[in-house]
Amino acid sequence: MTGFNTKVTPEIEKLTQICKDHTTIDLSLYGKYDVKRGLRDINGKGVLAGLTQVSNVQAVKVVDGKEVPCAGSLYYRGYNIKDLTAGFVRDNRFGFEETTYLLLFGVLPNKKQLEDFTHLLANQRSLPRNFVRDVVMKAPGRDIMNALSRSVLTLYSYDNNPEDISLPNVLRQCLNLISVFPLLSVYGYQAYNHYIKGKSMYIHNPKKELSTAENILRILRPDKKYTDLEAKILDLALILHMEHGGGNNSTFTTHVVSSSGTDTYSTIAAALGSLKGPKHGGANIKVIRMFNDMKHAVHNWDDEDEVRAYLKKLLHKEAFDRSGLIYGMGHAIYSVSDPRAEVLKSFVESLAKEKGRMKDYRLYSLVERLAPEVIAEERRIYKGVSANVDFYSGFVYSMLDLPLELYTPMFAVARIVGWSAHRMEELINTDKIIRPAYKNVLDSAEYVPLSER
Repeated sequence: MTGFNTKVTPEIEKLTQICKDHTTIDLSLYGKYDVKRGLRDINGKGVLAGLTQVSNVQAVKVVDGKEVPCAGSLYYRGYNIKDLTAGFVRDNRFGFEETTYLLLFGVLPNKKQLEDFTHLLANQRSLPRNFVRDVVMKAPGRDIMNALSRSVLTLYSYDNNPEDISLPNVLRQCLNLISVFPLLSVYGYQAYNHYIKGKSMYIHNPKKELSTAENILRILRPDKKYTDLEAKILDLALILHMEHGGGNNSTFTTHVVSSSGTDTYSTIAAALGSLKGPKHGGANIKVIRMFNDMKHAVHNWDDEDEVRAYLKKLLHKEAFDRSGLIYGMGHAIYSVSDPRAEVLKSFVESLAKEKGRMKDYRLYSLVERLAPEVIAEERRIYKGVSANVDFYSGFVYSMLDLPLELYTPMFAVARIVGWSAHRMEELINTDKIIRPAYKNVLDSAEYVPLSER
């Protein structure tokens, strides 16, 4: 009996070419049949596939009967994200738990409701007995998102009623997952850091009286210490990543998989698989790596001409990963501005000052200003280009000393809230399995006997 094959052999390479030769589709056919590739039109506008009340992303306004780009806005259950976050900042309090309540239940909680809900999440912030030892530590993974998915699927086995998709049971499961995602993510990293990287491992227990953001920093750091500014900015970053309409890839995945009638754990594992992709949740990692390359290639970070020249090299596929992209710039929906990036940037400078990273901050600000100009000079674009939330979130995480391996899991810690809200919405409102159409563009063929091939 042979072992599990982990190498691409010449035979596999040959078979791959055969697959490619007989699978590649003529791109002109997409235009011929008016197929919206990626379920989006040429301007990036998504095909209408459903209705939602969870959130709204606005990037255009109607002027004289025509849609024109405008400053981006994001609404959670009808509330502008800028107003929500400004309220938390004004009151100098954490907002993750309150925003979770809003997204799940559609209304802002009063003080008593918020206290009760915060206690509910805190009381659920624990894993089954020996789960960390038997699941997280026993088979540490090189990718924390995959480890997170495995942990979620394993929790199915610890649930006495995993297949019940009645609304109360699904809500119970969602609240449990929202509560434990920080633990699964950080503990998964600690196991990876110890067993794969050979470093020390710290398994700290969360504290019920602390917020989600505070507990993340507490259980991640060896000394369990953090500043109030660090925790408040992490809290803000989590809020901004919680939800972004029903059409983003992982949330649409949640709707699609939920519509099949499957269990909550399978649904969330599927959403995690989507979010892991570098075109979705892994984008801020690309931003960080791009800037690291830029810092080595550009001698004077304040020299506009030198920075501009590097950005042109990126577009010409002559720098970094040679993809032709300036990571962190542009968005599928936003053009004039991404409101999440604007909110985050307003607090980045204060954190940069506390961390002694003002030189980095100036470089980010310079790239944010120059990149749209360079892109407009070099390429034909159908809408404006501006910094997206990934442009600054990676910088924030690096200043918080979060390891790169946890960047996308932190996105998941936030987005599990939005996924939960959309899963509930799908189960409440829809009873049809989602099944779009694909047009076959291959002619029929006559069967040829094996002896004649």
